[in-house]
Parts: sequence; C-alpha cells; structure tokens
Amino acid sequence: MSGQRKCPDCGSLEIVEDSHYAQNQLVCADCGFILTEGLLTTTYADEEHLQEVTYSRSTGQSEQQSRSLQRGIRRVRDLCKVLWLPALFEDTAVSYYQQAINRPCFCLASLERKEILVGCCVFATCRQHNWPLTMGTVSVLLYANKELFARTYLRFLKELELDVPALSLIDLVKTHLNSFTLFQNSANVPPKFLEDKEQLVARTIQIVELASETWLVTGRHPIPIVTAAAYLAWQSLRPVGRLTCTLSQFCKIAKTDLPRPAHRRLKELHNILLQMSSQLAWLRVLKVDRRTVVKYVGDLLRHRRVLLQAAFRKADTVEDDGPESSEPVKSQARETGSPAAEEEASHAGEKQVLNSQQPLLLPPCVLCPRKRLRAPNPGPESSAITGDEPILDSEIEQYIRTPEEKELFCKAQACL
Repeated sequence: MSGQRKCPDCGSLEIVEDSHYAQNQLVCADCGFILTEGLLTTTYADEEHLQEVTYSRSTGQSEQQSRSLQRGIRRVRDLCKVLWLPALFEDTAVSYYQQAINRPCFCLASLERKEILVGCCVFATCRQHNWPLTMGTVSVLLYANKELFARTYLRFLKELELDVPALSLIDLVKTHLNSFTLFQNSANVPPKFLEDKEQLVARTIQIVELASETWLVTGRHPIPIVTAAAYLAWQSLRPVGRLTCTLSQFCKIAKTDLPRPAHRRLKELHNILLQMSSQLAWLRVLKVDRRTVVKYVGDLLRHRRVLLQAAFRKADTVEDDGPESSEPVKSQARETGSPAAEEEASHAGEKQVLNSQQPLLLPPCVLCPRKRLRAPNPGPESSAITGDEPILDSEIEQYIRTPEEKELFCKAQACL
C-alpha cells in the first residue's frame, strides 16, 4: 500500500494504516498528513439520522490549520538555513512560532503578517543569543514592509513576554557593512570608490565609538548613525575623489537604504570633528570646515581622548565666562587711551563672542530641546474667582478647624 499511494503534502511514499478509535486511517509516516479518515458519529442526533461525519469535523480540529502550522514551521526552518544559523537557534525559533501562532492576534492574521511572524521568531532568537542580525536584513529576505515588521515584532514580544537584549553597536557595524557593495569589483562601482572591507569596518567602529562618547547614540536608532559613520570613514580613507560624493550617492553606490535621520547624524558628527580639530595647533592655521575636516579624521581619531578632554574643558570655560569676560580687556584698553589697544581689545571681544556661539559638547537633547506646547493663558474672565467653584471632599478638611485651632480662636476672642 505504501508503494501505491503518495502523500499530497510532502510527496513521501511512506503511507501507513493507523487505527484511531477503532477507525482505520491512512497517515503519512513522514509528515503526519491524513490521507483518508475513518467515519464516526458525534451526537445522538447524528446517530438517529445515521449521518456519519469525519474525525476532523467531530473534534473541531481543522486539517487546514494543521497544514498552515506545518507550512509556517517549514518557513522558519528555511529562513534559519538561509542565514546559516545553528540547530539550537532553529529549534528555539520553531518553538516560538508554535507558541505565537496559537494566539488570536496571529492565528486570525493575514498571510503577510504570518510571514512576518516567521521573521520575528528568527530575529528574536538571534537577539537572545547575541547573534548579529538586523531587522532590515530579515525584512529584505521576506520582502516585508519594515514598519509592519516593527509593529508585528513589538506585538510578538508582548504576547510571548520575551526579554530580548539590545544588539551591540560593534556587531551591528560589522553586520550592516557586510551588505555594502564597495568591497568587490563591479561595473556599477568605479575603481576609486572601492575600499578594503577590514579598513572600512575598523574606521567606522572608531567613529561610532566617538559618537557614543559624545552622546550621539543615546536614545537614537543605531542604523542612521552607522550609515553616517560609514560614509565619513569611507571618505577619510581616500579623500581625493570622494569629497564630492554626497551621502545619497554613497548609499546608491553601496546599494543600501538611506535612513532619513542619517543627514542629521552626519551634521552632528561634523560638529564634533570640528570641535576636536580646533584643539590641534597645526589645524588652527588651516581653514577647516565640514567639507575638509574629513581629511584629518585619522589624526583626530588617533588622539580623540585627549582632544575630547580639551574640547570639554574649553566648552566649560566658554559657558562659565561668556562674552562678559572681554569687559576687563576693554576697560584696560580705555585706561591706556591707545587706539591700537582699543582696536585689539574689540577684536578679542568679538573672537570670544564667536567662540561662545559655537556648539558646545553637550547631549543633543540639551543643545536642541524639543519645544513643548504651553497651555494658553487664561483670560481675565476665566481667572476670576466667583466662590461657586466646586470643592473636593479632600479639600473640605482644610477648612475645618482642629481642636487646637478652636482653643486659640476662643482665647483670641476673649482678649478682644
């Protein structure tokens, strides 16, 4: 019999007979698919009318649901094999899928969300084992919408009550840069834009560490920061011929997405580098701006700890003194009465004012705080007290005199 029949689900020829409740059934030994079911009755009404029903109808279990579960498990295993994950990861992801698919929010979801659920199980497993994998990579492999993937992933963590640690920035840099097409010869990439992978990863990690030391990473999504850091690292390794390439062009050449906040993160990194370059004596003579500071990124990163300390001290001095510190210089020039001294003092004051207007090394939330909506000022009519305002029960106790207050009041009345 096994040589004559073939499983329509997996194509196996291992078909066996299985007796269930004294009813013979044909079952696939490999996947468990039921080819033919035995017939039995479920209620007295069915027995009276001699109506026979199948086993799946009698128990309320739908064969389509079991096939859907098996299809989802196969998708989880296939995705793990594509990512070359260990067998332990694969078993854990399958276990998560079996738990999640039984929840009403996922069991009755659309096919698109069920497909995303497969990626959520694999992604959560990798995060728990500190395996470098980004949400964008899983979304690309599943051809899924990133925003829908993020919403489904948060719901998945809430339903299963999972504790997933955050991915290390260093591992994230290595994983994100693996998808760049700047490390292999291609007709779409000019030779001057090709770069060694190890050098680019090492320089990008240094810039990301610099961003972490200056609060640019705190509370931010890491992908825009990594993208901006990779762009700066790529420009600094071979500035000639790459300074004219914009961030958008860089992402197109590397065939990677350009996050919208990446331009703002790039501007913040430029400001940090400019503050550090102002502490090098041989760079003060040169006119270093946001475009040319990339040439000196290697030197700035080599001495970044010393330069950051000096920049912090300078920022504290400027913040404490402010433009008023130029007044003693001006008053001393007035006492001497020399026009040259007064002119020199005015230039010194202007220079201090300009220095005080430079961005300080402070967290972005302090430098650019978000504006909070203020409540509108109440008009004179609404602020007038009429005596008819409602009083809460907790406020009534404030108007009741205590025994001590009553005694003091009586003594005061007697004195009058």
